[in-house]
Amino acid sequence: MKKYLLLLLFLLSFKQYAQRSDFVHINFDKADDIAKQFRGASLKDLPILAHNLTSNLDTDVEKFRALYTWVCLNIKNDYSNHLLNLKKRRKFQNDSISLHDWNTEFKERALKKLIKNKKTICTGYAYLLQELCSFAGLNCKMVHGYGRTVSSNVGQLSIPNHSWNVVQLKEKWYLSDPTWSSGFFHYDNGSFVAQYNDGYFLADPELFVKSHYPLNTKWILTKNQITTEDFLNGPLVYGNTFKHKIHPVEPVKMKSETPVNNEVVFKFKVADNHTIGKFSLVIDSGSGGKAIKPFSYNKNEGILIFKHIFKRGLYDVHLKVNDDVVTTYTIKGVKQKS
Repeated sequence: MKKYLLLLLFLLSFKQYAQRSDFVHINFDKADDIAKQFRGASLKDLPILAHNLTSNLDTDVEKFRALYTWVCLNIKNDYSNHLLNLKKRRKFQNDSISLHDWNTEFKERALKKLIKNKKTICTGYAYLLQELCSFAGLNCKMVHGYGRTVSSNVGQLSIPNHSWNVVQLKEKWYLSDPTWSSGFFHYDNGSFVAQYNDGYFLADPELFVKSHYPLNTKWILTKNQITTEDFLNGPLVYGNTFKHKIHPVEPVKMKSETPVNNEVVFKFKVADNHTIGKFSLVIDSGSGGKAIKPFSYNKNEGILIFKHIFKRGLYDVHLKVNDDVVTTYTIKGVKQKS
């Protein structure tokens, strides 16, 4: 009976909608300061590092914050190794024995590089955070699946290409991505830019699933079921989407057609602290972009609305906050059949 009740509580914990606003009363300055105090610390003794980062903090969420911040500030993303791993996994995706051998070899190589040079790929970030949390008495797990970017998982599913974490705090599970929090790449030259993005820490599941789809769908954590088709065909979101906490609401698909001279409505849910004058919707036909201002803003619901009538042709539509592109659509204006 006791085991049944524990299992029931565990399953119910997945139904509880978890997001960072649950901890709006928590000030993370102390946790962040401790993470910065131990910047550059060695990875050769993880129990000592976990103790140093968490022993002076009172709550589990502050302890997780200190560990998460330290990982994001001290580990660099090894993009060349990421490309090598993807290349090998594509090569062996239909050869289970070779794939297993490669995964074993790569894990050993990646772990050595992580400890020695503090460089790794997404699985290294997620693994390190999981291990530090374990030594600090926190229940943190790795999640493997698909990461959606401008070059992957747009319309068609790739091989699994990303890993992140879930952490259990006060009987709820929360999503975080230390890899994408740590910075970004200039894909033209392969250089990593260390730039902390707080938007991936205890991220809102409804936004998180727009760029992260787990192999085990129990880790989606949204109120409603999200399919792989929803994930592949939804509007494209970026690091800036998480930074500014913008939720694209309508249209629900990234690519859509509309009759010429038909008005298309774009809706976005925005955070309370935003100045609406910072927003613009850029309509780009390839020969130049036209920026339009918001049509209306419902402050009670936090919904920002744009409206635009499209002529014939293909348009890239970008929501921007100042100069930051946060969401992208592709709209095709087509002539109605008579």
